[in-house]
Amino acid sequence: MRTIFAKKKDITHKWYLVNAEGKTLGRVAAKVVPVLRGKQKPIYTPHLEVGDKIVIINAGKIKVTGRKLQQKNYYHHTGYPGGIKTESLAKVIQRKPTFPLEHAIKGMLPKGRLGRKLFKNVKVYAGSDHPHSAQMPEVLEV
Repeated sequence: MRTIFAKKKDITHKWYLVNAEGKTLGRVAAKVVPVLRGKQKPIYTPHLEVGDKIVIINAGKIKVTGRKLQQKNYYHHTGYPGGIKTESLAKVIQRKPTFPLEHAIKGMLPKGRLGRKLFKNVKVYAGSDHPHSAQMPEVLEV
């Protein structure tokens, strides 16, 4: 039995549209990432980009459960001694509404070159307008 690997000519990318309004942050990310990786396809190959492209709209209207708006924090370091910066989820959503969903998706993708390449296949928009209508994306229910 020989292992079958996907070739560039066999790979086709479809476009999907996800409406995140009223959906839970982690559940949207968990449904989107396998489609980005291509795990639902029979030609799935772990080291290749066989997944589809996804457009996520209404990311600014995503919800979280519990008291995560006040308690969940995002950290980054400035590079200077003692330069750790903390920001709550509520403040991050006001400043950049697409960041929490992008951060969750990026954290679920593989680390390295493949993960960075796959992350370019997801487009996240805070409102309902997007410039990808020419690609005729299919609606993906989450």
